[in-house]
Amino acid sequence: MEWGRDRRGDELPAWITDKQHRLEKIRHAKVALEAEARANAQAAHTRRAGNAEARPQRGRPPIHPPGAPRDRAQRNFTDPDSRIMKTTEGFVQGYNAQAAVDAASQIIVAHRVTAAATDLQQLAPMVAQIKQQTGRQAREVSADAGYSSDANFRELNRRHIRGYVATGRQQHGHAAADGSRQAKAGTRTRAMQVTLRRGGHRSRYRLRKQTVEPVFGQIKQARGFRQVRLRGIEKVTQEWSLVCSAHNLLKLAKALTR
Repeated sequence: MEWGRDRRGDELPAWITDKQHRLEKIRHAKVALEAEARANAQAAHTRRAGNAEARPQRGRPPIHPPGAPRDRAQRNFTDPDSRIMKTTEGFVQGYNAQAAVDAASQIIVAHRVTAAATDLQQLAPMVAQIKQQTGRQAREVSADAGYSSDANFRELNRRHIRGYVATGRQQHGHAAADGSRQAKAGTRTRAMQVTLRRGGHRSRYRLRKQTVEPVFGQIKQARGFRQVRLRGIEKVTQEWSLVCSAHNLLKLAKALTR
């Protein structure tokens, strides 16, 4: 094929230039949004069904009936699996890449990719993967405030893992990353706040700054991996796995040359 004669390389996809293809894409996106809204409504109904005493509906009826997509619902045509996420640099269309790092060696011992913008549901799968990958359960885990919830603390306790998880943003001049709000008495979040405050500057939570954070810095800055090149969560997961494997190989090679 003679690329220079047949194509310039900047042509638009056929579905954009053809009106019928565009309409078909829009119809498929509409159907997918409606199916997603119905699935979310069903999941919410299932959660409420566990409550023996259903609370009566109060206030105004919802603007959007259950199972109907909101007016602001969006679907990406290039990569429907991805989601719009807020980062420190603004909003991006992408994925949430997770990594668990060994404190002693900076070796990545677990990783995963999700399309969820928050980290709240990722702690349990990550600690489960650590055990699966290494053959033993982690003795302790530190994580930032994105993983803070009573459910996550309950999971750590069930697995007999000592947790050091920030319960809020660390205030300037404050020794603990426990946030400015006091958690409700008797909750696991309150107990975690007490643990962090007792540790102060010597809390095990401080290890995050010398284990996980440098690893992400090395991957982004030293190796230039700041965006994925593939599409679809399955392929992106494989790409992230290769990146993590390359990081581990470089760490092991450096350790062998010392």
